[in-house]
Amino acid sequence: MSHPSLAEPVRRRARLSAAAKRRAGSGGEPILAARNLVKSYRKGAIEVPVLKGVDLDVGRGEFLSIVGQSGSGKSTLLHLLGTLDAPDAGEIRFEDRRIDNLPSRARDAVRNQHVGMIFQFYHLLPELTTLENVLAPRMIADGVLRYWRRRREHVADAKEVLELVGLSHRLEHKPRELSGGEMQRAAIARSLVARPTLLLADEPTGNLDQKIGREILALLQSLNESRNLTIVMVTHDQALARETDRIVRLAEGRVEQNAECGMRNAE
Repeated sequence: MSHPSLAEPVRRRARLSAAAKRRAGSGGEPILAARNLVKSYRKGAIEVPVLKGVDLDVGRGEFLSIVGQSGSGKSTLLHLLGTLDAPDAGEIRFEDRRIDNLPSRARDAVRNQHVGMIFQFYHLLPELTTLENVLAPRMIADGVLRYWRRRREHVADAKEVLELVGLSHRLEHKPRELSGGEMQRAAIARSLVARPTLLLADEPTGNLDQKIGREILALLQSLNESRNLTIVMVTHDQALARETDRIVRLAEGRVEQNAECGMRNAE
């Protein structure tokens, strides 16, 4: 499978111009909004503040990166946005619906049906094949009986996203038989099988060398542009962050700068 090259400025300008027009024309409320998020953790008797009142808006179809030094709260913020954890104060709205205070089962449904998540560590189940790993969220969402009634449809969807990420030749391979880049592609496919509108990515290239990391970024850019997939990516790599639409910097638990354009909006 071929992927868009980061070294083709003319083609990139054309793609980015189209993407910018699409985002500019979306209008309305942001797809994801956080207001005054506060989060602390406890170490014994000591309370450690991590987020100290974070506001964030993410536009539909935007590719946004969150950067900051280690300990600035980047991953904590992403976990709150994905309802993997709950803020101590503040609120999070997705599609203009508050989600941080939902019951556990409702939060699970939001993640399973609308929000895809990928991480630095791939979290693939070692005993399952690539295809089975991608199907796992559908099995969990449907339950055994409903899944088996719809299995043919789910398998077709899983094969489609595996083709999309360039892994159609690795369907029956287990994680130990895949390279790091292939495992991350499998994790991306797993996050896409439910056709989410929002993808949260926590250091998705952190375990990869520079070349493979660039390929993963190019794949995310392609998904953002072709599917209008909104992406929020935490990264420590400033060069990768500059390839996104907008950069949000966290410092000491607060947004340091919320209006820095990446190269994709520099035209």
